[in-house]
Amino acid sequence: MTERSLETAYRLRTPEDSRKLYAAWARDYDSSFAAAMDYQLPFSVAQTFAELGGKGPVLDVGAGTGLGAFALRQQGVHQIDGTDISTEMLSVADEKNLYERTFIADITAGMPVPDGAYRGVISSGTFTLGHLGPLALPEVLRVIAPGGLGVISVGLAHYRAASFDLAIADLPENIRVTEIEVPIYGPDHQGSNGTDAAILICAYVS
Repeated sequence: MTERSLETAYRLRTPEDSRKLYAAWARDYDSSFAAAMDYQLPFSVAQTFAELGGKGPVLDVGAGTGLGAFALRQQGVHQIDGTDISTEMLSVADEKNLYERTFIADITAGMPVPDGAYRGVISSGTFTLGHLGPLALPEVLRVIAPGGLGVISVGLAHYRAASFDLAIADLPENIRVTEIEVPIYGPDHQGSNGTDAAILICAYVS
């Protein structure tokens, strides 16, 4: 299930493709993917956010089943909202009582969130092959208030193929970006994707 679903996820083309895949995957996502692959990316994102001084309220973009919120709470960060395109994935997250609130949104169509509504944004595994591309970065970053921080993971292969570096160079002058490369999976991973890496885009908003 893990490798087949991961390969399918990387081939997604439309928001409706994403809704269908994650509707079918939601109930066993934590066991068949996160546990089986030793999925460490949400923890790396949360740890980096906390170490760089990130504080709540935070919006978790591509919240899925709540792995990012769980990791943030381990770092002592609270006041977390979550958004995702999948109703079924958010239903699983809601059962864990990790978020203040959750809401459905297709990032490519815009979020029902005012500019500067949050002090922080995190995103783990949503900017990757078959998912969000660099054109979605401004929509995610616009909800961060001045003085806030965003930590957004981008799969390394996707970062290179989609020219995220060019999109970052075009961001407004009030957004300063640093980048960190991290592994996506831990040593207990299964399958052929275990050595994949991600870039953490750390965006400081002034």
